[in-house]
Amino acid sequence: MNVRTLCLSILYDSEASGYDIRRMCTEGNFAYFVEASYGSIYPALAKLEDDGLVASRTELQEGKPARKVYSITDAGRSAFAAELSEPLGEDMFRSPFLLFARFAHILPRDLVEQRCNEFLQRSQDGLKQLDGAPDEHNCTPADMWVINYGRAVLQVAEQHFRTHMHELITMARAEPQKDAAE
Repeated sequence: MNVRTLCLSILYDSEASGYDIRRMCTEGNFAYFVEASYGSIYPALAKLEDDGLVASRTELQEGKPARKVYSITDAGRSAFAAELSEPLGEDMFRSPFLLFARFAHILPRDLVEQRCNEFLQRSQDGLKQLDGAPDEHNCTPADMWVINYGRAVLQVAEQHFRTHMHELITMARAEPQKDAAE
């Protein structure tokens, strides 16, 4: 899935500015689907508008620069449905923590333990965020399915981490590496 499709998905239910779309991609309900930067969102919106798939209007704001608000067109809705009908790409999972874990054996034990605790806290925060997500009365059954899938994945990951984090900490060096000049 690309940024163009992500923009159409966000605009499918409500209008938004480029800033709003970025915020939904990093903090909102769309943060789990595709990563998108301002540098990719605005060109995608411009192309979507050129193609007649979205329309925009300028909204004046008191004490701030005007903002451009986008809405999906009927052609955009059709294009979005067609895009979803195409074969899906592979799911991608990227984790800076897993890179850290891969090399835990070369790091000081106290650092590995600290990073493990930080990771566990972030996992718990992610679960709390999903638990605070809208309930069945405020979202569609499809939204609830996605939220519940996210909960299940995070719960399994957290359980595995709690059960095996000691192994990662044990792999780490007991002593910090001494500088060769000492």
